[in-house]
Amino acid sequence: MSAQDFRFEVLAEDGAARRGRIHTAHGRVDTPAFMPVGTAATVKAMTPAMLETTGAQIVLANTYHLMLRPGAERIARLGGLHRFMAWPGPILTDSGGYQVMSLAERCTLAEDGVTFASHLDGRRHRLTPERAVEIQHLLDATITMVLDECTSWPIEEAAAAASMRRSMRWAGRCKAAFRARPGYGLFGIVQGSVFPDLRMESTSALVETGFDGYAIGGLAVGEGQAQMLATTALTAAALPAERPRYLMGVGKPADLIGAALRGVDLFDCVLPTRSGRTAQAWTRGGALNLKNARHAEDPRPLDPDCACPTCALHSRAYLHHLVKAGEILAAMLLTGHNLFYYQALMAGLRAAIEQGRLARWADEQARLAAAGDLAPWQGAPATP
Repeated sequence: MSAQDFRFEVLAEDGAARRGRIHTAHGRVDTPAFMPVGTAATVKAMTPAMLETTGAQIVLANTYHLMLRPGAERIARLGGLHRFMAWPGPILTDSGGYQVMSLAERCTLAEDGVTFASHLDGRRHRLTPERAVEIQHLLDATITMVLDECTSWPIEEAAAAASMRRSMRWAGRCKAAFRARPGYGLFGIVQGSVFPDLRMESTSALVETGFDGYAIGGLAVGEGQAQMLATTALTAAALPAERPRYLMGVGKPADLIGAALRGVDLFDCVLPTRSGRTAQAWTRGGALNLKNARHAEDPRPLDPDCACPTCALHSRAYLHHLVKAGEILAAMLLTGHNLFYYQALMAGLRAAIEQGRLARWADEQARLAAAGDLAPWQGAPATP
């Protein structure tokens, strides 16, 4: 085996969209793929076995949270993140840059790195590009992300340029610090806000440095869907076709489909899991709020065409009851359904690309969402 064993192959194309496969030390990932977010070494409300039944092949964990608790060195002593969380498949670790930068009043940014106060206990920590890579190595991340600065929105072009160029310098330092191993990869992150020239400059810098994959960062922060998709299309088209492309933190179904149409291969977002904990279920007809009284006597599943265990076994009425009663099982069942729905959406994307019918499939998904949920339950029809 060689360091090139982490590889990406394109199996089919339909316009700009790709149906691909990433080969890693911890198994394959069929793309387009959605990564459930397991911030603190767990996908909330899910066991690894439950997660596997949704069809997920890869999960995301977070450097910032794990370096604070329980600590990267401790996880390494316990055999690495895969063993620690009992997930044998690939794991991508966010470098922690987004979380650190979100603590604006708690952090100090400099060329060397960033100093920040923990949101847990206020203790000061230093995160440099080299330390971010070291932490992810200790975690045994399958895919390591470079440390970058995720800019806020809105932002002036000059500030976005300075931030992006610092991130590019950090990316070079991350590449130098990364210890290549068979089946492991390092991804660069394109920045530049919504400014096309900055995005192209960032893309060129990263491609020149050379990475195993490329992420599109700094979007879905308030710029709106139209600008997000336009920037995604511009950036994806400039990235190497032989490397996977990852759009960070974008997660509404319409956004995922729109980005896949523009050539994106990987996605992550907290939306399906956070929704599951707040009584929201995602379906082909849009989102349902299980707190609503309209579901109290509804015997139907969340989605009659969904094959997940929640829809196979439980009614909307039962789920509404669990939500109103504050039962933990509500979060588990709704999160499981949401992740199953997201993985089914990815499977639909892959099949449509393979069959050369992606545009028609995307139009059909939009029609289903626009039509909305089935009418409120009115009781069984009268017997003639």
